[in-house]
Amino acid sequence: QVQLVESGGGSVQAGDSLTLSCAFNGGAFSAYTMGWFRQAPGKERDFVAAISRGGNSNTSYADSVKGRFTISRDNAKNTVYLQMNSLKPEDAAVYFCAARYWVFVDTQRAYHYWGQGTQVTVSS
Repeated sequence: QVQLVESGGGSVQAGDSLTLSCAFNGGAFSAYTMGWFRQAPGKERDFVAAISRGGNSNTSYADSVKGRFTISRDNAKNTVYLQMNSLKPEDAAVYFCAARYWVFVDTQRAYHYWGQGTQVTVSS
């Protein structure tokens, strides 16, 4: 049913900014909690940020990205975004978009649908 497609990844230098996008298809976007996760090669996939259904007032962030990353959504465009500022080499990873019907949660196992990921590389 639901299909997620990430875009916007690329190679940047430390301190730069980058915005990721995730297009949602196949369901009622406004009814889904949306999340971003990331995974570096050989490492675990970690939570990055989440935003509640139907708006942008309820968000959650990993401690490692608080103050630097901002998650937002545009329900008219069925798209969720991740604005990443002051990027660090440790932010380099494949970033995944995920969707979970209705309930606001930030644990990986609670999410129903996943995108294929988009690569972010950060050099010094």
